[in-house]
Amino acid sequence: MDTPVWFITGASSGFGFEIAKVALARSHKVIATARNTTKLARLADLGATVIPLDVTAPESTIRAALAEAHGLHGQLTHVINSAGYVLDGAVEECTADEVAAMYATNVLGTHKVTRAAAPYLRAQGAGVVANFGSLGSWAGSAACAHYCATKWAVSGLSEGLAQELGPFGVDVCVVEPGYFRTGFLNAGARLHAEERLGAYQDGPAAEKMADLDRANDNQAGDPVKAAEVIVDVLTRSGVAEGRAIPLRLVLGTDCLATVRQKCKDTVALLDEWQDVSASTDFVV
Repeated sequence: MDTPVWFITGASSGFGFEIAKVALARSHKVIATARNTTKLARLADLGATVIPLDVTAPESTIRAALAEAHGLHGQLTHVINSAGYVLDGAVEECTADEVAAMYATNVLGTHKVTRAAAPYLRAQGAGVVANFGSLGSWAGSAACAHYCATKWAVSGLSEGLAQELGPFGVDVCVVEPGYFRTGFLNAGARLHAEERLGAYQDGPAAEKMADLDRANDNQAGDPVKAAEVIVDVLTRSGVAEGRAIPLRLVLGTDCLATVRQKCKDTVALLDEWQDVSASTDFVV
């Protein structure tokens, strides 16, 4: 393939915006999408093509957007699903409607865009789908249980998708960042369950929400550095020269530590309960 062509959802802010900037700086083609295209003006000024897209729209609308994007350059090399948000609140505090709305963006939005892009990628016999998981893909958290569930879903979807698209020459990568200063926790980006129950005003859920408040704008992760790494990895260049695109790309020292501890704890749990776990097969 010639010049890379990026289709990016949620490009008005956060990782989507930073990835678009890096790709444009490398003279790649970028189709930047978001619900509000006025927020994409900076990317348009840098040379991006702007397409309005709400990933919760009907599948016919998503397919039309992908068809328009593909028609611009005759190919799509990188499909980046970065649209998403966090809803905080204890499980009991979150209504089904609030949770469903987050799933519609974080999980089904990723599904719909990927489903619409897959025919083009298969026909090309090459390409990359990058979905956004999270530190929360590995470790559930009080006050963010539903958000973590969406990210576990995206990471699980990505693992299965990689097996399905691999035979067609298409790579799948789930990017799993820790805490980065992307504005993700800012007012308006981070949503709160409307109901607050007194039973949870002290304890793990309240402590987690306080932690999120303190973390905002103080995160250790640099999104500009992360975007450079992501583009390197997905184009197998720079720091990823000569290396295969990984199925899971963990970013940030905090996420590295969380994943390592999760793996250690999981192995310890398996060892502790091995006799019970292994006792349930048919005797042959």
